[in-house]
Amino acid sequence: MNDAGTLPRPTGLTPPRAFIFDYGGTLDTWGCHWGKAIWHAYQRQRIPVDEETFRQAYVHAERTLARRPIIQTSYTFRKTLEVKLRIQMEWLLEQLGPTAIPDDGKALVAALLDDLYSRVVTTVGESRRVLQTLASHFPLALVSNFYGNMGVVLEEFQLHTLFRHVVESAVVGVRKPDPAIFQLAANALQLPPSDIVVVGDSYEKDLLPARTIGCRTVWVKGEEWNPSAGCTEVAEAVLNDGLRCLPAIFGINDTKETISKDKSNKKTKRI
Repeated sequence: MNDAGTLPRPTGLTPPRAFIFDYGGTLDTWGCHWGKAIWHAYQRQRIPVDEETFRQAYVHAERTLARRPIIQTSYTFRKTLEVKLRIQMEWLLEQLGPTAIPDDGKALVAALLDDLYSRVVTTVGESRRVLQTLASHFPLALVSNFYGNMGVVLEEFQLHTLFRHVVESAVVGVRKPDPAIFQLAANALQLPPSDIVVVGDSYEKDLLPARTIGCRTVWVKGEEWNPSAGCTEVAEAVLNDGLRCLPAIFGINDTKETISKDKSNKKTKRI
């Protein structure tokens, strides 16, 4: 480890023939689990809730959205996030009462939404620059556990031209950590898994299933929901400070001249 307490950054790795990216927690928060990202927004907005109670509200909202088709295919990421925050706040209101959550939580939801969305816009903007660099050299695919609106989300953040293929759980009927969802992406890329690098933030949902089918892996490691016992040897590289150095690890220069308009404008295929 270096003086900052992070794993040393590898260099000079053999470039793959393609990349597969996770979306949530990888491109939008650079390794910070979304539960933690929202909890920190609660702290910044001084919402009077302890972390354990918040965790219960977060889990309730995630399970509610998994059971019920609340998120529509037309929803942007901002709208999706707003729905999640509202369900959390409704649960907190029910548990804690109106004295703890004034005005039915509407003002709090609005403040949280603005706080979180502005940070996502910044982070995804930086991720987009990394993806543009990589897309000028390699085909890119996206594998995500999402609600059927990933196409809208990608357009919202101007990422839709960068991925050749999008494999979304709600569309294909397979969810991570099932390795089959990564195999679908490999099949779409028409490459053997050993020629593909998977980039993700989750040891259990990204790295392990990708390695199961033979992919190489890069771990975007940030603040986890539950501390992982994951072994860093599963990944060829562990990135503790986001995606900025990803192209350099594989010997790719981050210059405007490398951006290929022809490749970046290819139409995304949804599987």
